[in-house]
Amino acid sequence: MFLIPGGGDACEPGFEVATLISIYRVPQPGTAPYDGVFMFLDFRRDVESLLRDSLDRCEFESMKRVEGTMELELETSPHADLASTVSFRLAPALRRSPAAIAKDLENMIDLPPDGLVDRVEAMGPYLNFFSSRRFLDSVLVQAQGDECWNASPKGRAIVEHTSANPNGPLHVGHIRNSVIGDTLVRILKRAGYDVESQYYVNDMGRQIAIVVWGLGRYPMDESKPDHAIAKVYIEANRDLEADPDLVSGVNELMQRYEAGDQEVAARFRSAVDLALSGLGETLVRLNISHDSYHWESEFVRDGSTKQILRSLELTGLTEWDEGALQLDLSSEGFEKKLVLKRSDGTSLYTTRDLAYHRWKAQVSDRVVDVLGADHKLISGQLKSALRLIDVRGPEIVIFEFVSLPTGSMSTRTGKFITADELLDEVESQAYQEVTTRRPEEGEEFRRAVAKDVGLGAVRYDIVKVSPDKATTFDWKSALDFEKLSAPFIQYSHARACSILRKADQKKFDPSHLVAEEEVALIKKIAQFDMVIERAAAELKPHQLATYARELAESFNQFYRCSPVLEAEPGIKEARLALVNAARKCLVVTLDTLGIPAMEAM
Repeated sequence: MFLIPGGGDACEPGFEVATLISIYRVPQPGTAPYDGVFMFLDFRRDVESLLRDSLDRCEFESMKRVEGTMELELETSPHADLASTVSFRLAPALRRSPAAIAKDLENMIDLPPDGLVDRVEAMGPYLNFFSSRRFLDSVLVQAQGDECWNASPKGRAIVEHTSANPNGPLHVGHIRNSVIGDTLVRILKRAGYDVESQYYVNDMGRQIAIVVWGLGRYPMDESKPDHAIAKVYIEANRDLEADPDLVSGVNELMQRYEAGDQEVAARFRSAVDLALSGLGETLVRLNISHDSYHWESEFVRDGSTKQILRSLELTGLTEWDEGALQLDLSSEGFEKKLVLKRSDGTSLYTTRDLAYHRWKAQVSDRVVDVLGADHKLISGQLKSALRLIDVRGPEIVIFEFVSLPTGSMSTRTGKFITADELLDEVESQAYQEVTTRRPEEGEEFRRAVAKDVGLGAVRYDIVKVSPDKATTFDWKSALDFEKLSAPFIQYSHARACSILRKADQKKFDPSHLVAEEEVALIKKIAQFDMVIERAAAELKPHQLATYARELAESFNQFYRCSPVLEAEPGIKEARLALVNAARKCLVVTLDTLGIPAMEAM
C-alpha cells in the first residue's frame, strides 16, 4: 500500500507524504541506472539493453558488414509500448527475411524476473516490447511526487527569440516567434538545461534611426509606448518617401551613433527603452519573459564586430564590391554574397549578429535562434560565415508565418493587427463563453478565468502546429471547450482538481488498476519524459502540445469509463491516486507550454 503525497496544492486532498517505493525495489537516487525514477525513458533503456544483448547472442553471419545495426529503430507503436524495426536494416546484408530475423531476436532475448519489460513478441518483421506491472505501479507512485518531472542537469543553453525591432508593437507574426521561443525555453529547462532566454535588441538599424529622427519632428501621444513609437515611425516614413533629401538626416544619425556620439546615443537609448517597455507589457500578457537583453551596440563598442571583420578578412574571401565589403560564400553553396560593411564604414546587422553569435557560442553548450521564414537565406549565410572562422553555429528554428482573416501585418504602412488587439479580442470572447457556461459565478471569477483561458487559447493554437508549417489563428476553434484545444486541456485539469477536493482517502494499491483505460492513462503519463527529451533534442515544441492533447483525452476516457468516488474500496483509492498522477502531469505539461492550469473553470 502507498500513501498519496500531498504537494500543498489547493486541489489536493492533503494526503501525507510517504515513500514506500522500496517495496517495488526502485533504486535509490544516484544509483545506476535509473536514479530512483521509473518513467518511459527507463523502460526504453531496458528495451535497448535487452535488444543489444539479443543482437550479440544471435551472432548473425556477416553482422560486421551491416552499417547502423546498433541503431535499434525503436518507436512507440499502437500495437506495443515500443517496437523495433531493426530487422529491416539487417535483412539486406544478412540476406534473410526481416520476419525471420525478428523471430531470432525474440528467441534470444532473456527477460530478467521483475524487470520493466513484461514480454517481447515478434509480429512479422516487427519486434514488440510491452511494459511490466512493476513498471506501471512504479510510474503511478513516482507521479505522486515531483522528482520524475525534471531531468538531470545537461549543460547551458541560450535561446534567442522575439527580438522584434523596437519601432512598434508586436503583431501576430511576432507572437508565433515569442510563443515558440518561450515554449522551447521551458522544454529545455524541463529537459535539464540551464537556460537563458535572450532578446537581441536592434538599436543600430535604420528602423530605429528613423524612429529617433521622427521623435525630433513629431510629438508622441499618450498611448502605450510601443504603439506611440509606431505612429511616429509611420509618420516619419511618409515624410521620407515624400522628400528623399531628408534621408541624409537618418544616415547621419546612424553614423554618429556607431561612432559613439554621446548625445545621439542618449536619444537612441531613450527611444529603444520606450519601445521595449511597451513590448514588455505585451509579453507579460503572453506569460513570456526574457532573462537578458543584449543590444547590438554592445558588440560594436567592445570591439567584437571589428574582430569578426578581421577574422573574415583573413579567410581571403572578402572583397570590396559595389561600394561595400562583401564575403564570398560560393564555396558554401550561396550565390549571393554577404555584405559586411557599408562604404561609409558603418557595420551592418549581419556583422554585429556574427559577433553576438560568437559570444553566445563561447558561453554556452547550445545556442538556439527562433527566426521567421524570411530569415532562411541570411541565417544560412550566418552559419556558413561562422563555420569559416571555426565558430560553432546556432541551432535555428525557422517558423512559417501565422495569419488572420483580416490580412496584412506591415508596421511600415500601419496596416497590421497588433498582439494587444488580438489578446483583447480573444479575452473578450473567452469572457462571453465563460459567462454562458458559468452565469452563477461572480464578475471577478469570470474575468480571471477568461484571462487564463484566452492566454491558453492563443499560446496553444500557435504552438500546436509544427513551426515549419503556416497556420491561421482562428479564435473560435481556439476557444472551443469541447474540442481538442487549450480550454479542453485546462478543463481536464480542473475536473481532476474537483474530484480530489471531494476525496478523503489516503492509502492505495496500484495493482487494482487493470482496466484498459486505466493502464492506458498510466502509460501516457509515463511518456512525459520521453516527449520532453525528444522535443528538446529536435526543437519541436508542437510535440509537447500534441502530448498535452493526448494526455487530456486519455484522462477523460478514464473518467468516462472508471467511476472514481463511487468505486468500491481499494479500487476507489487507486483511482484517486491515478487522478492525482494525471493532475500533476497535466500541471507540468501545461506549465511547460506556458499555459495556466486552473483549479476551477
